[in-house]
Amino acid sequence: MNIQEAKEQVKKAVEIYLKKDRYGNYRIPIERQRPVFLLGAPGIGKTAIMEQIAEEMDIALVSYSMTHHTRQSALGLPFISHRNYQGTEFDVSEYTMSEIIASVYEMMEKSGKKEGILFLDEINCVSETLAPSMLQFLQYKTFGKHKVPQGWVIATAGNPPQFNRSVREFDVVTMDRLKVLEVEADYDTWRSYAVNRGLHGSIITYLDIKKNDFYVIENSVDGKTYVTARGWEDLSETIYLYEESGFAVDETLIGQYLRNKRISRDFAAYYDLYQKYKKDYQVHQILAGKDDASIRKRAKNAGFDERLSLIGLLLDAIQIEIRENIENEEALRKLLLTLKELKLAMFETQEAQPPAVLDLLRSNWESLQKMLEREDTAKSISSAERNEYQMVIETLQQDAKAIHMKDISGPKEAFLLIKEDFDGKVSAMKEKRSEISRKLSNLFAFVENIFGANNEMLVLVTDLTVNYNSAKFISRCGCKEYDKYNKKFQIYERQQEISDAVEKLLI
Repeated sequence: MNIQEAKEQVKKAVEIYLKKDRYGNYRIPIERQRPVFLLGAPGIGKTAIMEQIAEEMDIALVSYSMTHHTRQSALGLPFISHRNYQGTEFDVSEYTMSEIIASVYEMMEKSGKKEGILFLDEINCVSETLAPSMLQFLQYKTFGKHKVPQGWVIATAGNPPQFNRSVREFDVVTMDRLKVLEVEADYDTWRSYAVNRGLHGSIITYLDIKKNDFYVIENSVDGKTYVTARGWEDLSETIYLYEESGFAVDETLIGQYLRNKRISRDFAAYYDLYQKYKKDYQVHQILAGKDDASIRKRAKNAGFDERLSLIGLLLDAIQIEIRENIENEEALRKLLLTLKELKLAMFETQEAQPPAVLDLLRSNWESLQKMLEREDTAKSISSAERNEYQMVIETLQQDAKAIHMKDISGPKEAFLLIKEDFDGKVSAMKEKRSEISRKLSNLFAFVENIFGANNEMLVLVTDLTVNYNSAKFISRCGCKEYDKYNKKFQIYERQQEISDAVEKLLI
């Protein structure tokens, strides 16, 4: 199965394991909850889907790699306990709490979340001294004498033996305690994830052209070479930061992430070409509706690979603006709820003075900071949600500074300043939204005039549909050109199904 199918299976397992009866008891006792075992090649996203599930279900996540654990760190350290049985004194061996179990309790305390996933990676690479204890753990959810707390679901992962020399193949007795999911790399599934994560357009369009380069592990004269989904994603983030810093993206850099000489060389050449297309086609001029005849002529005469790269460049440019606008709007919605609560608190008494107003603002942002810290600790928050928290906190701090600097007296004047700042942010967001809508119309006009209703238009409409942010933007703001081709390609009939699938891919 692919990684998306595996995610669905894991999420369903977590959901049923956390179901309770009317008395609050878990329907499936923890001893009978088979841990999930994701078995697949390295770098295909096994860890990432655990993070996604924790975010989507709003539960905590504790992750451990079992490769570095000794028997002592996993089971706890032995100590002598003195006991009395029927008047006779005995010395009994006890164990301190396992580091792993202790981490679960620590997570519960810091995050405030009582349910979560305990994810043990590389579980089939445990040390020889620890291996005998794994069967007991998998069946009874116990390390030493300490059990995994109720409400914590165990998920595990590992690589097949051909990818890792340290792998210890589990026997039938052990495997019979697990829900085994064999996962394979699948580009089409990963592509939807990559589009929503905003991976660099050069990577997506390169892999659209050369799908076989998405995931490669092979032996060569230079030893084992590999290219993984993790490598592409990490490379994308680095490319963005290199471009922002004005550093050259070359084969030397790319080879640090794509450990295959042919693929790193081919992608380096393609990246240079991609950047050339970006300059030659003046992408922002096209989106502004100011493309000239020479650009239109070149696009019309371009080969398929160049056309695909151009569509990728155009999508890349507008999707960045759409994502920022959607995230800004969501942050403003969160800010609005905070300001409504703040207004109620500010006008509870007519005697409120400016220091009380500043205290209220400080109390609000400190409360939000603590909530953010708890969510971060639990690893159950997406980067977009984190940005929302940070934007609200920053706004409250800026408003407090402005109230203090202007020596405003009374809650009425203070709230007027806060409202004025908020209204200005909303106006700027709406103005940017209108600008993006015009660019979207210009984009459709360009593709329609140059390529008509062919594959290029299909790629454009499909990617706008699959991307969570652009789908949300269009549903809120409308786009008649999108609607026209959406129905023409019959994507319209599958839109809800695609949107549901995309929702499940997010981080």
